[in-house]
Amino acid sequence: MRPSNLHPIVLIVALIAIAIASTSLFTVKNWERGLLFKFGRFEGQEIQPGLNFRMPLVNTYKIYDTRIQSLDSEPESFLTVDKEEILVDSFVKWKIKNLQEFYKAVRTESNAENRLEQKINNSLKEQIAKRTTEKVVAGDRSEIMSVVQKALDQEAKAIGVEVIDVRLKRVDLADQIQANVYNRMRSERKRIANESRAKGEEKAIAIKANAQRTQVELVAEAEKKAQLIRGEADALATKVFAEAFGQDADFYEFYRSLNAYTQTFNSSSDLIILDPNSDFFKHFNSSSN
Repeated sequence: MRPSNLHPIVLIVALIAIAIASTSLFTVKNWERGLLFKFGRFEGQEIQPGLNFRMPLVNTYKIYDTRIQSLDSEPESFLTVDKEEILVDSFVKWKIKNLQEFYKAVRTESNAENRLEQKINNSLKEQIAKRTTEKVVAGDRSEIMSVVQKALDQEAKAIGVEVIDVRLKRVDLADQIQANVYNRMRSERKRIANESRAKGEEKAIAIKANAQRTQVELVAEAEKKAQLIRGEADALATKVFAEAFGQDADFYEFYRSLNAYTQTFNSSSDLIILDPNSDFFKHFNSSSN
């Protein structure tokens, strides 16, 4: 064969080699892992990150993302022990831990999430059915999540995944039940407010009565002291008048008469009828005095 005829053959061989290489070589990223299949059957060979080789027409492969995945379920309704409907919104963080077990158990990520979602719903249903509405909404959420976490860990181990976290984003009552609960809460708060108001009014009445009693006692005591003081003052005044009367009886009598005249004739319209020779006019008639 002449050299000039070799060039097309070499070119064809080179193109075939390039085509085979392009279909035989593939890349796996750092956050990925893969499984290699031979004639469609998995024989236990995992594919690591980097450049990998497969036999065309013999080997196929499947790549999985091993990063943390989020399962955010739609809100589900559950019944409490008192037959009230509760809406629960949850989410789960998970990742593939054992790729071969994962493939044997669920094959795909969507199947794995369905298994996890079913398990969390069953666990929530069981736990909520044991508790009252008040306990679920306000009291036992951490305990419920602890039980659900353990159940999910068991399920995850069975399908080759790891549950990183599970949370209840929202726990609400159904609209009608929520309105009923709020009405009960409002009635209870109103009852407590009325009791507190009644107790306050009772205390106010007691305080007012005590203040009035204290006022009466203080006034009575003050009047008693005032009467004693007035009595002592009258006694002192009488003593002073008596001493003054003893020193000059005529002057004292004259002074008392003047006071009597002043009190009797304190208005121009006053009128009194007496005998001019009575003792009352004694000092009027005694001009010599």
